[in-house]
Amino acid sequence: MSKRAGPPRPSRLAVPLAVLTLSGALAACGGSEDDGSPPVAEPSSSSGAFPVTIENRFGTTEIPAEPQRVVTVGFNDQDFVLALGLTPVGERENLGEYDATTRPWAEELLPAEDIPTVGGEEINLEAVAALQPDLIVGVYSFMDRTVYDQLSGIAPTLAQTDEYADGATPWQEQTRLIGQALGRAEEAQQLVEDVEGQVEQAVEENPGFAGSSIAVDLTGVGSGHYLLGEDDLRTQFFTDLGFTVPDASTDLSQERLDLLNADVLAVNGYDQEDADADTLLSSLDVVTQGRTVLLGGYSGDVSAALGFGSPLSLPYLLDQAVPALAAAADGDPSTVVPALG
Repeated sequence: MSKRAGPPRPSRLAVPLAVLTLSGALAACGGSEDDGSPPVAEPSSSSGAFPVTIENRFGTTEIPAEPQRVVTVGFNDQDFVLALGLTPVGERENLGEYDATTRPWAEELLPAEDIPTVGGEEINLEAVAALQPDLIVGVYSFMDRTVYDQLSGIAPTLAQTDEYADGATPWQEQTRLIGQALGRAEEAQQLVEDVEGQVEQAVEENPGFAGSSIAVDLTGVGSGHYLLGEDDLRTQFFTDLGFTVPDASTDLSQERLDLLNADVLAVNGYDQEDADADTLLSSLDVVTQGRTVLLGGYSGDVSAALGFGSPLSLPYLLDQAVPALAAAADGDPSTVVPALG
């Protein structure tokens, strides 16, 4: 929501794994009514927090005043900015099949007009500059030093810290970093605590998750099935619920699909028809014994919610996925596990 042992992180949204409104304070801000320009942030009471200095893996981000025009160049950073009460004036394009402009977990925060995009596979520097940002957010962008330096020549640029491997910043830390850059550190911490509280409630209601193994299968990648490990942020959703996953992600040949025979199997990219057509997968014990959750195709909301892995999408994902995970983990083969997507 590191990636070096798996597919390049952009594939997280290109084939997003099964990506709420919060309180009224977390609302999108409107823009000009008569000039057609993208909406900008309304000043908040946090202006006294500036200037802000944040260390990143490439150097130091110095933000002199409260940002009013924020461009997000990370693959999910737009959700974090929206959750903290601002509407980006530009964002990174979603790479896959999913129509992110209608994602249900952000529907009350998204502006009426589509947010301009600033590149997909690569960041379009000219498009970023044309939007005249006063802050560029790229915690989850996979930018290198060259791109960072180029973006920093346009506006203060927030990159990830060197505390985590490339693309491996947990959503909690991503929230806090962006909150600090926006001068909304207290709001960011409260947001983290609110979402973590919802996760803790799900854990309390499902004690059987604790210590159970789960195989998270990414279909259509590599040899056709890709087992996600702790080095992929998409598994954090499951480990936070108490499940265990392998240490490292692994491309699975047809001969090694047996590695999917965990206590529970979560299949990303398949609906029921897809699963039925995959005869090798269908023959696995974890499937025949009713311990499998189909997260749906990559164009579906559940898959995208896990791909975004944000404080907006995670509560939605809890609502959608936890009942199915509970049915798969209950040890009763007769329990019907609903397909998601």
